[in-house]
Amino acid sequence: MGSDTEIDLHEVRARAARLREDVRQFCAQDLPADLRARAQAHQVLSKDDYVQWMQLLHARGWSIAHWPEADGGQGWNAVERFAFEDEIARLGLPWIIPFGVKYVGPVICRYGSEAQKKRFLPGIADTSEWWAQGYSEPGAGSDLAAVSTFAERQGDRYAVNGQKIWTTYAQWADWMFCLVRTKRTERPQDGISFLLIDMNSPGISVKPIDTMDGYHHVNEVWLQDVSVPVENLVGEENAGWTLAKFLLKNERTAGAVVGYAAHALERLRQLPMQDRPLLRQRLLEFELRFMVLEITSAAAVERMLTGAEDGGEASLIKIRASELFQEIAEATVEALGPAGVAWDVAALHEAQPQALPPADAGGIVKDHFYRRAATIYGGTTEVQRNIIAKAVLGLGRSARA
Repeated sequence: MGSDTEIDLHEVRARAARLREDVRQFCAQDLPADLRARAQAHQVLSKDDYVQWMQLLHARGWSIAHWPEADGGQGWNAVERFAFEDEIARLGLPWIIPFGVKYVGPVICRYGSEAQKKRFLPGIADTSEWWAQGYSEPGAGSDLAAVSTFAERQGDRYAVNGQKIWTTYAQWADWMFCLVRTKRTERPQDGISFLLIDMNSPGISVKPIDTMDGYHHVNEVWLQDVSVPVENLVGEENAGWTLAKFLLKNERTAGAVVGYAAHALERLRQLPMQDRPLLRQRLLEFELRFMVLEITSAAAVERMLTGAEDGGEASLIKIRASELFQEIAEATVEALGPAGVAWDVAALHEAQPQALPPADAGGIVKDHFYRRAATIYGGTTEVQRNIIAKAVLGLGRSARA
């Protein structure tokens, strides 16, 4: 691929194109037909489904291909990673569960001790241990530096007390990586540490939060005098803000969200549009906006290879792709007519047909409801705009992460 300063973009693009083709062949030939069908119909998937999916990806070397080679990965560059995540989403395949392989895994690769790598990386890589993300709190979502969950050092252990919220799939988790406050300081970013917490520890309770799609995604997690060994501290005590920012950079990669918009647009194209001029007009508008999004995304990701990005590209792509996806999903539900209203949550969970055709109508409505949060999770649109203002325009140097 050339040196760090002389990157052969033709070779980079060719490798990304080959990877996309490999993903398409994998979908057609190696993915179990029932799992593929349920995912592409937007049915509800179980933990076992997701574990099977992640382990299939791991068998191909893809689940951790973005990790350093020294830690078992392939050292994928930004273009390869974008191409993989984008193609998975375009094909309507299951969500790549990020909490282990995309979030805490790279943190441990970069900042963990050799003992932590040996203990945790294998279970993260093959999804034999399920992870949850303990970042957001009732008073610290967009303002992440305001976390108040406190870990008091008591000899060789911490006693952790506090609450986390919107914790996705915490009901399935074996472990949670958690931002905690270990010192009260004037500057909120100081005094934060990064802990790995066994979810089977006494004092942890998980309470479901109902969402309007009728599915149990997110939770409250309460921690009361939870005992955590000091050896589960990643990096230095009170220096967790550096790790938090590193993880958020991984969280805000934009490949999947562009792919989701592409997948939703393709589904809208399939609906009958005879005698529906307004719908055809909206489709053409979406097509043009998506074309611009694709071009912008490709250029931005390639700039990341040389370090020429200005720091705001991922945020810009996330905003535009999320908003476009939401508008396409809304238009699709409207175009379904009565089938967009008469949906059956129980049937969706049991992989049964909906009351009215098409067969995937219920899944489309479910995704429409769930993706209303796309402009919130992964960093709200307001936060993303702050990042752009700070990185691109040089405004608000104190803007929140």
